[in-house]
Amino acid sequence: MDVVKIGFVKLGNIGAAPLLELILDERADRNDIDVRVVGSGAKLNPEQAEEVAKKILDFEPNLVITVSPNAALPGPGKVREIMADAGIPLIVVSDSPGKKIKEDVEAKNQGYIIVNADAMIGARRQFLDPTEMALFNADVIRVLAATGAFSVIYHGIDAVIEQIKNGEKPELPRIVINKERAVNALKFQNPYAHAKAIAAYEIACAVADLNVEGCFKIQEEERYVPLVAGAHEMMRVAAKLADEARELEKTGDTVLRQPHKKSGEILTKTALAEKPT
Repeated sequence: MDVVKIGFVKLGNIGAAPLLELILDERADRNDIDVRVVGSGAKLNPEQAEEVAKKILDFEPNLVITVSPNAALPGPGKVREIMADAGIPLIVVSDSPGKKIKEDVEAKNQGYIIVNADAMIGARRQFLDPTEMALFNADVIRVLAATGAFSVIYHGIDAVIEQIKNGEKPELPRIVINKERAVNALKFQNPYAHAKAIAAYEIACAVADLNVEGCFKIQEEERYVPLVAGAHEMMRVAAKLADEARELEKTGDTVLRQPHKKSGEILTKTALAEKPT
């Protein structure tokens, strides 16, 4: 197969969602994939999920990737069901609560990539407005990029694309991205950069617990507002640490860069002036 058709189904939002299809084709010049994206906006109810899932089937994809918060909810479950019935390989990308679907996904012969650091947002009306929402997601994206989580995601998806291109039955990823898996993907050469990246990832994971507590477990306004605000401050610090880790690697000219060739092959380089091979 010369060109693999990939459909992305986006329900609601997590930090990985806005850039998920773009990390596969960062220079918009790959000639081995054709991509379409459908989404339901902020909502992820079964009705919207069924509509967008059926819409992506019109594209006749060879692979579908669905991304949502808490993939155990009925909406994301509807997408898995529709793709299983259609016999189309599916990879679920979700946050930590998505771990609940592992058995269901495996029973359907589907794949998953769970990103522990892709934390729930502090969704309390007294605190969360559009500006705060955008800033939080910007911080999450920086953490996922600079600690290596995005690298794990695109390597996992690229391996499946290559198998489909070769006419093979794809071995779909079943990955939970913890701090070590994320940070090891970027092969930090500065030990302090490595340590800062671990700290950033682990703080981002803790943000989810605090926001779950503030959004669902505590009902008194005077208690939950400081909790969700504190969680957002934690994510801001995590983004700062992740940025510092990358800056340390820049200082030693050891930033790992892995661009895609037009053919989809992943190249590698570290020194800024060298060509990727």
